[in-house]
Amino acid sequence: MIASVTGRVAAIAPDGAVIEVGGVGILTHCTPGTLAALRTGEEARLATSLVVREESLTLYGFATDDERAVFELLQTASGVGPKLALAMLAVHSPNALRVAVASADLKALTQVPGIGQKGAQRIVLELKDRLGTPEEAVDAALNGRRRAALWRDQVHSGLVGLGYSAKDADEAVAAVEADADADLAEGRQPQVAALLKAALRTLSIR
Repeated sequence: MIASVTGRVAAIAPDGAVIEVGGVGILTHCTPGTLAALRTGEEARLATSLVVREESLTLYGFATDDERAVFELLQTASGVGPKLALAMLAVHSPNALRVAVASADLKALTQVPGIGQKGAQRIVLELKDRLGTPEEAVDAALNGRRRAALWRDQVHSGLVGLGYSAKDADEAVAAVEADADADLAEGRQPQVAALLKAALRTLSIR
């Protein structure tokens, strides 16, 4: 296996770079983030993974050894080949992928072109205990999702308790979701009383 290449960057293309090693130009396919750090004519080191197929030998390059390790682990999931694994790393950092898989964040995974709901569920199922988890990041993601679910349940229950239908309550909760998300993004607990008042105002002007 070719574990890394070090040499002068001879050329950069939208999907890869040519690294000149000992007079030989080696094409490595990279994520946009990795390519952005390269400069034509300058020295560079890329951690690499060689994918062998009957008809081709393709080298993939990464800024760090961790990216390469995650790239290779992703391909152990059913339906994930090297191109899709590279696309996942183009959208998310290695730790962001660990958080998404560990916390079953299907929304984050389906942001990757080529991954649908079922594919995301399969990736979570197959990689949850294999990809590794940065504990603090995972805990933060899970706690944020729990807080988000809590305010929704409380506001929804409050509206139903006041006589509104479940459908009306759903629409009102959706209308104030941006305010709650802003609180969560800044590390604040959404204020249920304020959100309930805002939801009631939404219903009253319909």
